[in-house]
Amino acid sequence: MQLLSITDPQIWLLAGISVLVVFSILLILVAILNVFTVIAKETTAKAKAVKNTIETSLEAKNFEKASDEDKAAVAMALYLYFEEMDNRESRVLTIVPYPSAWGPQLNPRL
Repeated sequence: MQLLSITDPQIWLLAGISVLVVFSILLILVAILNVFTVIAKETTAKAKAVKNTIETSLEAKNFEKASDEDKAAVAMALYLYFEEMDNRESRVLTIVPYPSAWGPQLNPRL
C-alpha cells in the first residue's frame, strides 16, 4: 500500500501551501525590518537635531563670563585627573630575581 504518490492531488496542494507559507513569512519579516529601518532613521534624525541644538547652545555661551569658582573647579578636576593618570603608572609591580642559594635548585634556568 502506497501512502503518498506523485499523482495524488493532495500532495501537490500540501507542497503549494507549504511554499506559500514560507514565502508569506519571509514577506512579513521583510515588512517588519522595513518598519524598524524607518523608526531607526527617525530616531537618528532626532538625535542629530538634539546634538546640533546642544552644540549651538554651548557655542553661544561665553565662557569668559564664568565665575572664578567655576574656573577653579575645572582646574582642580583636570589636575586630579592627570594626577590619577600619573599614579597609575607607579602601581606597576616589577619582580627582580634575587640571587639565593635556592635559586638554581628551584629554577634550573638561573
